[in-house]
Amino acid sequence: MTSEYRHTPVLLAECLEHLNLQTQHTFVDATLGGAGHSLEAAKRLGSAGTLIGIDQDEVALAAARRKLGTLPKDASPRIELVRGNFGDMDEALLGAEVPGVDAVLFDLGVSSVQIDTPSRGFSFKEDGPLDMRMDPGKQTLTAAEIVNTYNAADLARIIRAYSDEKWASRIADFAVRARQNAPIETSAQLVDVIKAAIPASARRAGGHPAKRTFQALRIEVNGELDVLKRGLDAAVRWLNPGGRLAVISYHSLEDRIVKETFARFANRCTCPPDLPVCSCGKTPVLDIVTRKPILPSAEEIERNPRARSAKLRVAQKR
Repeated sequence: MTSEYRHTPVLLAECLEHLNLQTQHTFVDATLGGAGHSLEAAKRLGSAGTLIGIDQDEVALAAARRKLGTLPKDASPRIELVRGNFGDMDEALLGAEVPGVDAVLFDLGVSSVQIDTPSRGFSFKEDGPLDMRMDPGKQTLTAAEIVNTYNAADLARIIRAYSDEKWASRIADFAVRARQNAPIETSAQLVDVIKAAIPASARRAGGHPAKRTFQALRIEVNGELDVLKRGLDAAVRWLNPGGRLAVISYHSLEDRIVKETFARFANRCTCPPDLPVCSCGKTPVLDIVTRKPILPSAEEIERNPRARSAKLRVAQKR
């Protein structure tokens, strides 16, 4: 695996503006990666601040340590880097011994180094083992196991639910048929199955035909949607009054969860609509800062095409 961690931070200026970081603040980068966002955040925190970075990829943590280590010692915040999943944020923050936090950032994109390393199995453009685990040391379920053991109905269900793939049933049927001859063990083998399943006329538009299926398998392998829900709920609990929560999502399933979570904490009253006075006592916890998501500029997309689908939403703790 390459030790070089290349990841261009998406919507960097917009994140820094809306996180509203001040000296002495405690900032949590829930998806540390190569510390692209955190390096700039650390400069705003100064020596009186605290930066807590969470990532389950040891390569990312090593790269982040190197990058954050370039900060001047007298201007660097207290830095705590934690190997773990942001779905377990409670454990990470208890270990860091902080009473609360002032800003949390989630950048939900898969890092460039994960996509571009064939042995990780994330890419439909590079051949490699069909793995897709974010944390191979702790996770056992792989994409190969899903493709080779799930029945056709379950395989079609996850492809359809996690990617809106129109041809989910055909892809599942073709995969089940192909694995009867030999296990589907590599990304190239799966790409061939997907191409065979999708009619040629449908493959001419909409990008690479395997993109949606690979996304769905990655989400299933890593339990990404359940993890996101847990992580967002934990972040809201840990925020101090006035603290900001910023989330960059890259597909509609993630964005919907973020939007619904923000709305749930911003509109907690469960009283009937016709009741003149609230009697449930459930007051709002968040104020939504961005009524519409912030999108990358055309200039940023030109510099970093992977930013194309990014959406930033921000909320503030009451």
